Amino acid sequence: MHEVVSVTPERGDSGRFTTRFGKPAAVVLVLLCGLTLLLGFINKDRCTGPAFDQWGRTQPDYDERNKQDVCYSDIQHLWIGRDIDRHVFPYVDGNINDKGILVGGTVEYPVLSGLLIWAGAIFAHNDAEYLLYSSLLMAPFGLLTGWLLGKLARWRALLWAIGPPLVLYAFHNWDLPVVLCSVAAVFVVHRWNRPLVERAVVASVLLGLGFAFKVYPAAFVLPLMLFVATGGWRGRELPEGKRVDVAGAVKVGLASIITVVLVNLPFAIAGYDGWAASFEFQSLRRVDITTNSIWYWGLRPFIGDDAMQSLVAVISPITILLSFGIAAGYGWTRFRREGSYPWIAVSGAMLCGFMLLHKVHSPQYTLWLVPFLVLLRVRLVWAFAYFVVDLAMGIGIFRWFWAIEFGQPAGIYDSFSAQAVMIGVWGRAALLLALFVVFLKSRDVTEDDHEDLKFIRGDVAARA
Repeated sequence: MHEVVSVTPERGDSGRFTTRFGKPAAVVLVLLCGLTLLLGFINKDRCTGPAFDQWGRTQPDYDERNKQDVCYSDIQHLWIGRDIDRHVFPYVDGNINDKGILVGGTVEYPVLSGLLIWAGAIFAHNDAEYLLYSSLLMAPFGLLTGWLLGKLARWRALLWAIGPPLVLYAFHNWDLPVVLCSVAAVFVVHRWNRPLVERAVVASVLLGLGFAFKVYPAAFVLPLMLFVATGGWRGRELPEGKRVDVAGAVKVGLASIITVVLVNLPFAIAGYDGWAASFEFQSLRRVDITTNSIWYWGLRPFIGDDAMQSLVAVISPITILLSFGIAAGYGWTRFRREGSYPWIAVSGAMLCGFMLLHKVHSPQYTLWLVPFLVLLRVRLVWAFAYFVVDLAMGIGIFRWFWAIEFGQPAGIYDSFSAQAVMIGVWGRAALLLALFVVFLKSRDVTEDDHEDLKFIRGDVAARA
C-alpha cells in the first residue's frame, strides 16, 4: 500500500505554481526595511535646523553643511525655488522662462512626482518639516517594495531592505514610488492568479504609472509585450491554436499608453505651458559637473562645451535606443533557445543601458537598479561591487562639491573626494556595462517556481 503524500504549492487559474515566503519572514524583512528607512531619514535630517530664516530655509550655513556633512537631499533643497514653500499646485500656472528657470509651480518631474512633491508640503512651514512629511509620505512605498521583493525572491530581498543605497537615497529625491511601480509590475505578472494577458495589462498600467513618476519604467513595456506574445513561461499560456499572441501583446502596449495619456491629460488641459515646461526643462538641461554622466567626464577634456552639448544631445538618445534594441534582440535569441522570453532580464539590461548612456546620472538612480539585482540570479559579488563604487560616488561627490565651493584642495592629486568621484563615475560605468551582459544571460527568481514544482513532483514520485 502506497503512502499518500499531500503537495500544496499555491496554484492559480493560469496553471502557474508559486512557493511561499511566510508571514513571519515577510514581517522581519519589512521591519528591517523600516529600520533602514529610518536610518536614511536620520542621515538626511542632519542637514535641517536648528534655526530657519524667513523663507523656512535651514540656518546656519545650510549650503556648506549639506555638502560637508554629506546629508544633502533634493527634497529639502527644493523647498525653495519651485514655489513648493508657497504651496502652489504644480503645473497649472507654471512655465519656463527665457533663462530656462521653472516658475509658477512647475517642477522638473512628471506629473505624479509633482503631485507627491506638492502633497508633502501641505502642512510644512520650513524645509525640515517638508523633509519629514515627504519622508512619511514615501516610506510606505519603500516598505511595500521590500515586501513584494521578499515574496518574489525571499531573503535575497535583503539587498533592498538593508542595502546602503536605501540609507543614502531613500529620501534623497522622490524615487521610491517609481521603484514600487516596477517591482509591482513583476509581482502582478508572476504572482497574480489570472490569465496572462490580464496580468500583463495590469502590469502595463503600473509601468505607465511609473512613467508618470520618473519615465524609465515605460521601457519595460516592450519586453513585457514580447513575453505575452510568446505565451509566457515556455509558451504555456498561448491562446489555443496560436503560435504568437499578437492581440494580447497589443493590449498590453495600449494599456500603458492609455494610462500615460489619462494621467497627463488633466494637467495638459489645465495648464499646457506648465505641463510641457517640465519636459522642456529636461531636454534643455546641460551636461555639466552636476550630471556626472560618462559623457561629461569622457568628452569634456577633448572638445569644447558647445560642441559637447550638441553631440550629447544626439548621441545619448541614439545609443540608449541602440542598447534597448540589443537587449530586446538578445532576449529573442534566448526565447528561441529556451522557450521563454526573459522579460525581466531584458528590462534590467535596458535599465543598465539607460543609466550608462543618459546625459544625467543622479546618485539616487541606484535605487532603480537594486530590484534587478534582487530579481535576477546574478552573483552577489556584482551587487556588493556596485554598492562599493556607489558609496564612493554618493559620499565623494558632495565632499568634492564642498571642496570646490569653499576653497579646499579639489584637484585629482590633492583631494580624496575627487578621486572618489572618479572611482564612482568610471566604476559605475564599467559595472553597468558588465551588468548589461550579465543580466541578459541570467535567470530570474520567478523561474524557481517551476523548478520547485519539478522537485516536489519528483520527491512525491520517489516516496509513492
